[in-house]
Amino acid sequence: MEGVYRYVLTDVQRAVWTDSWGVDEETLPLGAGAKWCVRKTTLRGGPQDGVDLIEVDNGAFSFFVVPTRGMGIWKGIYRGIPLGWESPVRDLVNPAFVDPNDRGGLGWLKGFNEWIVRCGLNSNGAPTTDVVIDNNGNKTEVFLPLHGNIANIPARQVEIRVQLTAPNTITVVGIVEETMMFGPALRLTTFITTELESNRISISDHVTNLGSAPSEMQLLYHCNYGPPLLEAGASLAAPFKTVSPRDGRAQEDIGSFDRFGAPRQGYVEQVYFYELLGKRGSRETSVLLKNKDGNLGSTLQFSLKQLPGFSLWKNTAATENGYVTGLEPATNYPNAKPFEREQGRVPVLGRNETKRFDLNISVHDSRKSVLASEKQIKQIQKNGKPRISDRPLDRISG
Repeated sequence: MEGVYRYVLTDVQRAVWTDSWGVDEETLPLGAGAKWCVRKTTLRGGPQDGVDLIEVDNGAFSFFVVPTRGMGIWKGIYRGIPLGWESPVRDLVNPAFVDPNDRGGLGWLKGFNEWIVRCGLNSNGAPTTDVVIDNNGNKTEVFLPLHGNIANIPARQVEIRVQLTAPNTITVVGIVEETMMFGPALRLTTFITTELESNRISISDHVTNLGSAPSEMQLLYHCNYGPPLLEAGASLAAPFKTVSPRDGRAQEDIGSFDRFGAPRQGYVEQVYFYELLGKRGSRETSVLLKNKDGNLGSTLQFSLKQLPGFSLWKNTAATENGYVTGLEPATNYPNAKPFEREQGRVPVLGRNETKRFDLNISVHDSRKSVLASEKQIKQIQKNGKPRISDRPLDRISG
């Protein structure tokens, strides 16, 4: 590509792999005046042994991409503001140490500590059994563990791209494949992009069916926040048609579904399902997590044409147990896959078909910036009257 610097870090097909590497404004001057860098390292020791880690610093916003863990984003820092959370899982766990079937299908949680992690691609919800056609053409029952497999599959190809002309952008490109004989054959091609000195990351994911027959797919972005954005008095702003509790536990606090408390020992998670509103025509929407004082926040922007489901996961447990909330745009709600299929919320890809999913994450470090995001959300809210259900909705909660 003309005007683009490219460096391949991993290419399994060509037997290319780089242990450590870096580029910055001194080795690749862009003339923009910003101090930026991209660095690749390989972690050693303990459960993180062999994990590839890529740091991207645009001069104001730095974040860490983890090719070994499905191209998830571990942590971020914007002008000193930490993004992510403190999980009881302290290390970036090599997928070799994660058994997804552990503890009745909850083994995914043994590696769960990222700021942004994908759930999918074959399934993304609660552990369940499903019925598929096996290699002999017979119906057979299979077990689907929590949140699927993509977060624990290493990328087979990773490339860095730097735009040499304005606007100067840095992109991490990765390819991850979830494939098996007589089973799903799905490819994720991701482009994680940021512009020099910006407050934003853009994720553009392309999911392709590599098989010869139609294939189901599911995708959920588990975007997780702890302090300082999450604190007692923090809140979520979102334009919605309906909000409903997932279950009886969430039903207990429906009156404060969009507000957060301080860390509390013994807290049991609560999940709320949203039917969001979007802008007329484009169906673009956004949600905002802001701290108590309204001077720190983070906005997710996405299209309801691509990601019509949205869930709010509240886990304001004791700090040691993972004080965190998850904002979760998705193709569906994270119920058992058979239920979501019955409701028509499981996308199907035709032979060689590709679906695109875009997610933009912005960070706000001033009251003015937070208010501007809130204003956009209030404008979208004018497209419909919000309704809060005090009990689970049959068509949404499985």
